[in-house]
Amino acid sequence: MKNICLLLIWVSTWGIAQTNRFFYEYKFIPNSMDKAEVKKEMMLLDIDKNGSVYYSHDKFVSDSIAKADVERQLKAGSGNININKREKPGTVTFKVTKSYPDFVTYLFRSIGTDQYKIKEDTKPEWKIASEKQKIGEYSTQKATTSLGGREWTAWFTTDIPFQDGPYKFYGLPGLIVKIEDSTGSHSMLLVGNKTVLPSQDNDVQLPDNIRLLGMGGKELEITKDQFRKAWKAYANDPSKNMREMMMKNSGDSNMKTVVKMRTSDGKELSDPNQIYKEIEKRTKENIKKNNNHREPDLFR
Repeated sequence: MKNICLLLIWVSTWGIAQTNRFFYEYKFIPNSMDKAEVKKEMMLLDIDKNGSVYYSHDKFVSDSIAKADVERQLKAGSGNININKREKPGTVTFKVTKSYPDFVTYLFRSIGTDQYKIKEDTKPEWKIASEKQKIGEYSTQKATTSLGGREWTAWFTTDIPFQDGPYKFYGLPGLIVKIEDSTGSHSMLLVGNKTVLPSQDNDVQLPDNIRLLGMGGKELEITKDQFRKAWKAYANDPSKNMREMMMKNSGDSNMKTVVKMRTSDGKELSDPNQIYKEIEKRTKENIKKNNNHREPDLFR
């Protein structure tokens, strides 16, 4: 009887769909004028029979905690939602999905509180070289391609039979183990893998009057040209979204919105006009310091 029970458990586990998770260390230089500053982030590439998702581990954990906190406050029904600063929120906020078998690829990223879904309109065109090298435990082969205004060199292994890789890269005879652009500004290296159960993560359904960066709501699907226009508009007027949200809420007699923020020296701001100026100042400083984009062509 014990053997039958063990057999049933094994069959049940085997029948559950599983996800192949690959861990990539992403090193990048955010500011082209300060190449001594190199940042690192652990990225995850989850592959199952339907496709793949590439995203930041730290952001995933931070968002999961924040979503649970918001859901708790919504269920409490107090009418007030407090959003606290998250620890280790993740530097990398984008996500890339690919759906099989055609590798339809989307880049998900936010501009302010607006969330966008940008379809990739070109496929990687690879030039496979004869050069080979050992990277970690994998025997790899060299290939090169162009993407987003950069030249990239990849090393792939046929030891892992997924024709996929980090970010938007795919289409080689095996998994990409390492890929780096020609300037050394962006590098992704496979450092581990394991099998996990599929994620059951669902977006929090926020009230219409609440907009949080990277949380809740649906992404608007746009073209690359539309994204460029949205980015330029945001760079020119970073506080526009906040002003529109405040104006919308001020017209609702049942809704009282109070927004506060602190300056870098700890001064608390509650006057909307001061907050708008602070948002504009911070955003423009951030844009200036983070100018070394993975795809420069998206921001021209």
